[in-house]
Amino acid sequence: MLSKSVINEFKRILGNENVMTEAADRHAYSFDSAVLEPVVPELVLAPGDQQSLGNAVRLCNENGLNLTVRGAGTNLSGGTIPSKEDGVVLLTNSLNQILEINTEDLYARVEPGVITAQFARAVQEKGLFYPPDPGSQTISTLAGNVAENAGGLRGLKYGVTKNYVQGIDFFDVNGELIKSGSRTVKCATGFNLSDLMISSEGTLGVFSEITLKLIPPPQTRQSMLAIFDSIDRASQTVSAIIANKILPCTLEFLDNFTIRAVEEFRQAGLPTHAEALLLIEVDGHEAVVKEEGEKIRQICQEHGASDLQIAEDEAQRDLIWQARRDALPALARLKPTTVLEDATVPRSKIPDMAGAIQDIGKKYDLTIGTFGHAGDGNLHPTILTDKRDKEEYARVEKAIDEIFEVALSLGGTLSGEHGIGLAKSRFMEQELGQGTLEYSKKIKKALDPGNILNPGKIIGE
Repeated sequence: MLSKSVINEFKRILGNENVMTEAADRHAYSFDSAVLEPVVPELVLAPGDQQSLGNAVRLCNENGLNLTVRGAGTNLSGGTIPSKEDGVVLLTNSLNQILEINTEDLYARVEPGVITAQFARAVQEKGLFYPPDPGSQTISTLAGNVAENAGGLRGLKYGVTKNYVQGIDFFDVNGELIKSGSRTVKCATGFNLSDLMISSEGTLGVFSEITLKLIPPPQTRQSMLAIFDSIDRASQTVSAIIANKILPCTLEFLDNFTIRAVEEFRQAGLPTHAEALLLIEVDGHEAVVKEEGEKIRQICQEHGASDLQIAEDEAQRDLIWQARRDALPALARLKPTTVLEDATVPRSKIPDMAGAIQDIGKKYDLTIGTFGHAGDGNLHPTILTDKRDKEEYARVEKAIDEIFEVALSLGGTLSGEHGIGLAKSRFMEQELGQGTLEYSKKIKKALDPGNILNPGKIIGE
């Protein structure tokens, strides 16, 4: 139980309006998008400036208060669920200023609470391009993207969030400001603390400012939709496109169940008879786009595509990609509980992984809709269930375990872009080994001796 004097000290450094003690207010920050039990924090803090942010971190540490940093709470691994009820949730939403967009040196500086899509639009207005585009981009924050190393539809060609981080300034557990990285293209000064912070999920420090790389936008682009009568043919086509040394901007996969769910939700004109769809976009110089588009068309035909539709204008292109972005909300409306997983394997293993997901669904008698970033090996098997049905949910948990086991056996990883959080921490030793896990715990112990920064996440207690 927090003492009144500690609460009053938070109010003094943050302002009364930025310290939430009422149960109704605190409950809103007890969960995220993962299917895990909520934990109501004892206190919620909303600092309005950098100094207040650092002071809040320091005060939490001095009083041994578990601290979970939260942006929009869109993550899917339990990373922003407090590990204990006596914890503090620290919100960064008010720190939402784009500090600089430098069009000469191609970088931007932002505060942690800047919304991803708003930032991308601001950059576009300056004639530049910020490629990372996670599915939650309309509400997720840039600090959350960095903390989870978020991906997105364009990850195949352009990479994920880590590929655009040039520097991170953050507060350590004592509230001291730590600077890392640079505004320069090259930086070999000292330890690479920026990369240490990426994917750290709030366990090693609290971000205060992020420097992001920007690039010139592509000259032109072409979007197409390839229709297949089997998941295997679609999967083999993905592997063939990559094997032919073609890296589309986007190469997405939808199975029949997901296609039908999206069509009912959006009426986008998707072919509901198709067993699988590939949504493909190439971009770049006009001649390159034309050449690569033709090669992809030939590969799709050679691997059994029954039809290939090319978007004739921006309206058709936008409809295709909106349909893809609708996959999760379209599926989520069908059952009370949606379990979205993050099976990621080497790209050549996509046919094996897609087939395994089908087999697992049949084995455990579960409804699984599968979509995802097939071009970079990242599938999202989405299990539709009702957590109140204890018997069925027990089968769901067994299916999840088996999906991860298959992914790891194929040389894959536990997470391509959703992070580890609470949801997957028990699998970490299986992928990394005891030595790596212990090494990670030593880093955590050195930087956070009291284990107050998002305890229990990634590596466990």
